[in-house]
Amino acid sequence: MSSETFTTAMFLIAAIISAGVLINAVFPVIYTLSGTITSSSHTVDERLSTDVKIVTTYAGNESSTARIWLKNVGAGRISSADVQKADVFLGGQGDFVRLTRATELDYGTWRYEILEDANNYWDPGETLYIEAKTEKFPEKEDIVYFQFVLPSGLYRSTTFTASD
Repeated sequence: MSSETFTTAMFLIAAIISAGVLINAVFPVIYTLSGTITSSSHTVDERLSTDVKIVTTYAGNESSTARIWLKNVGAGRISSADVQKADVFLGGQGDFVRLTRATELDYGTWRYEILEDANNYWDPGETLYIEAKTEKFPEKEDIVYFQFVLPSGLYRSTTFTASD
């Protein structure tokens, strides 16, 4: 009888040690996986809650300047820092360049202003005004291409006619 008790106790100890090893091996993987899922979920939520619409455009051929108004129609706000990191492309259709953000407008640059801004964020319902200037501007009555890309990957583009 003592040999059966000893064997049972050994199996019980082996089972407890095996369970501990299994838990120590699996728990970090589950913890890492939950962090990855949480991070991915946050990114997807951010992308789904962010939406932008180009409201209206104007392009003056003589000044090589375009003016674009965009509306934040999403549920999430966009930080001014994200707007500063955005890419702006402007020029003729098929002949456009990426512009550099600047405080003073010159060829190859763009600047922005968040209209109705009270907190340094582009909140839902607020309008973003972009003024851009390029040497790749098309002739009067030709098609102008504009694209705005946020760091999150959200982009909006449009074509319109140059005037003046």
